[in-house]
Amino acid sequence: MPSGFPPAFEDAIKQAQAFAERLGRLKQEAAQRKVEASAGGGMVRVVADGAGRVHEVRIEPQVVAAGDLEMLQDLVVAAVNQALAEARRQSQEALKEASGGLPLGGLSDLLGGLGGPG
Repeated sequence: MPSGFPPAFEDAIKQAQAFAERLGRLKQEAAQRKVEASAGGGMVRVVADGAGRVHEVRIEPQVVAAGDLEMLQDLVVAAVNQALAEARRQSQEALKEASGGLPLGGLSDLLGGLGGPG
């Protein structure tokens, strides 16, 4: 830090840098965390991560055997949306915890969408 700044200012900058590093680690952890959700009483299960990627879709054979393609499509969409919403919720909760409960407003958007659309 260039000299001439008051010590309190330098301390504030150091704290902000440490907070930014902590949020960066948090973002990486959230992106790697996997969540599972289901629809149709567990007939369709989806595993997704905090980065919004779907890793797995499991469909019980009896859903396919029923031959109702529209119902199957609806169940897949519902399970994917539920998994992504849960991942987003967990990310937002982790951000809130890391900030000590401070209202950060749109900060998650500035950090690359850690909290996702809310």
